[in-house]
Amino acid sequence: MSLTGLRGAVSALALAAAVAAAAALAAPTAARSAEPAAVSEKPAAGGFPLIAAGRPAQVEADVTDWPGVLRAVQGLRGDLSKLSGGGQPAKDAPLVIVGTLGRSAQIDALVAAGKLDVSGLKGRWEGFVQQVVESPRPGVARALVIAGADKRGTIFGAYDLSERAGVSPWTWWADVPVPVRRDLSVAPGANLQAPKIKYRGIFLNDENPALYGWANDTFGGFNHGFYERVYELILRLKGDYLWPAMWGKALYDDDPLNAVLADEMGVVIGTSHHEPMMRAHVEWERYGQGPWDYAKNPDALRRFWREGIARMGSNESLVTVGMRGDGDEPMTQGTATKLLETIVADQRKIIGEVTGKDPSATPQVWALYKEVQDYYDAGMRVPDDVTLLFADDNWGNIRRLPKAGEARPGGYGVYYHFDYVGGPRNYKWLNTNQVERTWEQMKRADEAGADRLWIVNVGDLKPMELPTEFFLDMAWDPAAMPVEKLSTYTRDWAGQQFGAEHAVEIAALLDGYTRLNARRKPELIDGATFSLVNFREAEKVEAEWSDLERRADVLRKSLPKAQDDAFFQLVWFPIMAGANHNRLYIAVGRNRLYAEQGRAAAGVEAEKAKAAFARDAELTRQFHEDLAGGKWRHMMSQTHIGYTGWQQPETNVLPDLAPAPAGEGFGVAVEGRQAPVGEGGADLPVLHRWGTHSRWIDVFGRGATPSEFTVKADAPWLAIARPSGAGDARLEVSVDWTRAPKGESRVPISISGGGRGVVVTAVVVNPARKPAKGAFVEAGGPLAIEAEHHAKATGADGVVWKTIPNLGRTLSGVTSYPTTAPASVPGQGPVLDYLVDFEKAGPMDLSVFVSPGLDVTGGGGPRFAVSIDDGAPVVVNTIPDPSEKAWDRAVADNIRILMMSLSVPSAGAHRVRLWRVDPGVVFQRLVISRGAVAGSYLGPVEGTKAP
Repeated sequence: MSLTGLRGAVSALALAAAVAAAAALAAPTAARSAEPAAVSEKPAAGGFPLIAAGRPAQVEADVTDWPGVLRAVQGLRGDLSKLSGGGQPAKDAPLVIVGTLGRSAQIDALVAAGKLDVSGLKGRWEGFVQQVVESPRPGVARALVIAGADKRGTIFGAYDLSERAGVSPWTWWADVPVPVRRDLSVAPGANLQAPKIKYRGIFLNDENPALYGWANDTFGGFNHGFYERVYELILRLKGDYLWPAMWGKALYDDDPLNAVLADEMGVVIGTSHHEPMMRAHVEWERYGQGPWDYAKNPDALRRFWREGIARMGSNESLVTVGMRGDGDEPMTQGTATKLLETIVADQRKIIGEVTGKDPSATPQVWALYKEVQDYYDAGMRVPDDVTLLFADDNWGNIRRLPKAGEARPGGYGVYYHFDYVGGPRNYKWLNTNQVERTWEQMKRADEAGADRLWIVNVGDLKPMELPTEFFLDMAWDPAAMPVEKLSTYTRDWAGQQFGAEHAVEIAALLDGYTRLNARRKPELIDGATFSLVNFREAEKVEAEWSDLERRADVLRKSLPKAQDDAFFQLVWFPIMAGANHNRLYIAVGRNRLYAEQGRAAAGVEAEKAKAAFARDAELTRQFHEDLAGGKWRHMMSQTHIGYTGWQQPETNVLPDLAPAPAGEGFGVAVEGRQAPVGEGGADLPVLHRWGTHSRWIDVFGRGATPSEFTVKADAPWLAIARPSGAGDARLEVSVDWTRAPKGESRVPISISGGGRGVVVTAVVVNPARKPAKGAFVEAGGPLAIEAEHHAKATGADGVVWKTIPNLGRTLSGVTSYPTTAPASVPGQGPVLDYLVDFEKAGPMDLSVFVSPGLDVTGGGGPRFAVSIDDGAPVVVNTIPDPSEKAWDRAVADNIRILMMSLSVPSAGAHRVRLWRVDPGVVFQRLVISRGAVAGSYLGPVEGTKAP
């Protein structure tokens, strides 16, 4: 329906519903309302009434302006109408004047009259200013002026006003309702903005089956109806660039209006890293002759590329040069530098011949993706006007960045991923991207000077709404996104979609599910991922997800009905789907473990897995059929259960389940051990005064009939939570430390019933020595410390330590800034100190958990160093094994664990020190151990700090 039709369809009942839904949407904060040209529901002295008593201002633009500007103006008019509850401007309504310098007579007249100062605007790529102007023309006392330095600047100025007034960029794409504002005022002052990153875009990729099915069902294909929605979203997000969907699709060839509309609306079109010269990959399949091999078929390829540049015409474009093999594969075995240099030279010759201009006049980009970076590292270079597009490793770790002093006219960029098809496994289903991780990597890109192009692979676009907007927001002005703002970004984003009342809680849900999903992509999870016997890991993972589920359910019930569709897809569904997926695989793991142990409950866990599998299908059905009246049918059709290799299964497949064993009597299993306890008994992991508070023993039935049992401990100070019972039971074993003897005690726990007995021994340590105040205590087992919990963070030589909240698998990340600072001398530079009270002197292992970042300089790092107290630092390379197998493990686990052996000089308090050597190392946690650490995915829980 058109905007006009939507306005006409608003009835009194609909208006009442909209007003009710808007009650939850609070006005902008006081801090923001004090900014120049800030939008507020409270009138500002000298301000402009954007909406007054439910009537919006009128919006004017010269018909001589760019068609894309006129589209945006129409969009602004529609947005103001929706914001006002369907109101229309009065005949004498306040005036908003929108126009582009040099294309709008009204704007140029204001500049000539000295009423609009554009000295800071002229010549700034995509810049705009919003300003209240007095007496802009006879008969008008005051107007709000939006002036753009160029076409997109004006478009961004119009859409920026809409967004700040309360219209989410995701109104159509995520069904976010527009709040109703009876009054809105724009404060005086000039809001002047321009982007730092020149080209900021998204790549629609790996679009089958989800986006493909939805686009065909909704629009009949990837035609101009589909792309009109995509282009508008990009512009509302202040992006300007698109790599279009490409697997079996061709933007120019599928619908000639696709490219025409992009140029009209103001979106720069390119082609992906492996589609040179404005030709889609599938077009060679459709029209190419001979092999996709320049060494064997150069004439046909040159003709093919020439047609692409000719078809491009005057459409604003960024032309990809270079070449990969057919199907996004390597072009040759080895590094064919000379061949690729010839290809680029011939492509530039074609560009010059077809355009009639020097090739440097046509913007070009060379993507250093995968093996193409090897060509660059081997010395291959392209002309300086070509943008060098560095890439991540497809898993969010940037591979290379420009070195200091390596400026070039074409500049540098980064190609990043929120979605990927390839090893070690596809990840395409849910949003698994932490904005904190994106920030950490892209801040480094910004500091290194990669400011010409940022583009991100967003897969199907949905459900990547949050990270997509974050990426483009940061690209607009990285300096406006310091680490201190990370803790409030999701809150502000939630407020934009749902209002301020619930923004804090919604942000916690968003931060929570993205952290849990980022620990390990859902496609990589299986029944063995989380330990079922160590550190209560699986139970804690289940509890974390269950908490998010409960809170999401409660919040959903409290939100206005008008917000339910948006909340469902942006918050509720990813939480429910992620929780259910983890629950399914934990049940699969328990089923298999219990079957091995002889537990009859293996059958119960099998039923839980089957129920979760059915629940997954039901959640997908709700997304496709119930959400927004079926608007998003097919969008969640990506398979995700039953992976056995890197490629997705054709359909979701329930993993194999073990049958329930047939037996009788009872069995016993204990914490820290896979096998059941036999006649020889077993020890529990250590119970330490400064360590874990309790340990568990499982008593389980081997058959259909519950068995009775009794439990007895041979010490009065050892407590058993359930001393008798029947059927399956978890017995919690704990200690009354006021009565326990000093030193180490071994206490037998007898479990008997049905003529059978089993003995489990509790190993209890109650040290006589009191640990040092404020120190983390080594307590009879591995000691984990979160990197954020240092005793002291010391900077040096202009380098400081920063904590990146929520980053990583367990709590946060700590790293040094600026990342452009040179390497530090170990033992002399910045250092993190951790105070640890050791049980005894002697050798110990230190495992340092770091984010899986890469060496962006090609110098062989990045490194850090460790020491005990003032001992000689030991330098550690974070990538000791550069093999593909080691990389697979690092990205799949989303961590690198570096272990080194050190010696503790004496029992008591010592400093464990992490020294900065190279920039870019992000510390997540430390684990101190003596001997092997029990297996788990996340590692031990954090230790105790002595009071």
